[in-house]
Amino acid sequence: MKIAIVRELAEGERRVSGTPETVKKFKALGADVAVEAGAGLTASISDADYAAMGATVADRAATVAGADIILGVQGPDPASIAGAKPGAWIVAGLNPFVERARVDAYAAGGFEALAMEFMPRITRAQSMDILSSQSNLSGYKAVLDAAAEYGRSFPMMMTAAGTVSPAKAFIMGVGVAGLQAIATAKRLGAQVSATDVRSATREQIESLGAKAIFVESIAGIEGEGKGGYATEMSEDYQKAQAELVSGHIAKQDIVITTALIPGRPAPRLISDAQIATMKPGSVIVDLAVEQGGNVEGAVLGEVVERHGVKIVGHKNVPSRLAADASALFARNLYNFLSAFWNKDRNAPVLDEEIGNAIRVTQGGKVVSERLL
Repeated sequence: MKIAIVRELAEGERRVSGTPETVKKFKALGADVAVEAGAGLTASISDADYAAMGATVADRAATVAGADIILGVQGPDPASIAGAKPGAWIVAGLNPFVERARVDAYAAGGFEALAMEFMPRITRAQSMDILSSQSNLSGYKAVLDAAAEYGRSFPMMMTAAGTVSPAKAFIMGVGVAGLQAIATAKRLGAQVSATDVRSATREQIESLGAKAIFVESIAGIEGEGKGGYATEMSEDYQKAQAELVSGHIAKQDIVITTALIPGRPAPRLISDAQIATMKPGSVIVDLAVEQGGNVEGAVLGEVVERHGVKIVGHKNVPSRLAADASALFARNLYNFLSAFWNKDRNAPVLDEEIGNAIRVTQGGKVVSERLL
């Protein structure tokens, strides 16, 4: 069994799908591990670090030659991994809805592609969930990015010259990223409030010491949406939420939006008219900008200004914390493969529940129901 860890070629991608820690663990399972030269450099990992753990470090062609499993952060170019074994697994974040042409190419190439972002949100798969591990870092980094753009302090400061009021931060969308953003903003000393369409998040918000802002007159989602995500709400709820947010957002210094719906464009949460009501110097960080954005006027990969308000639209936020993001991502992949490792076959053997959920191509065809 040969596992290949390839260097990421996507622009701005600084993460790597394997670390010396996971290389050592894969070796302990009985696998041979090959790492493409330079794969870890942008995540502060040298080729020597991999070699010290028993990996073979080589160029891309030698790394993928004869590989049974190819690990990536983003799906590798199918042509660049043609030397892998027939039926080889590609285990990565594949972004199947957006990169459908690449998924079709995996099928045509005979690869079995496993989209790790399709991992079901069940208890036994928590340690394999790349979306949760990376979103946690995104929520943290979003607050730091807001603080860097904000021209004032976050905490209240009492000095001989007078008192500086704390920043007011509003988190929209209380998933993994939102909860981490709340916790980080609180640690920095901001006054924090948050909202979500899922009623179950009220307790989570308050448990972190933030104020919950909810539509009271119209029911939201009871409990959790499908797969732990929110779903689209009724027009009445959306209207009521917009009115509530409009009144609240005008008083905020920092707003962080995190709302996503899998396979759909990000819901619009903040309009240009609402931005215009905010104080000059305020900052909005849109963590959904890569799926169309929660904020009108957000630009992917840029910090823009509208009505005196900065709108931060950094792309690939986890990659901005490459070392930690890589460590967590690599552990997700190891936890996944090791959970199904069959000692007799010296290879992982997936069960139906998780295998059917994440498998997108097999036998020359696209097989995922979510893509058919």
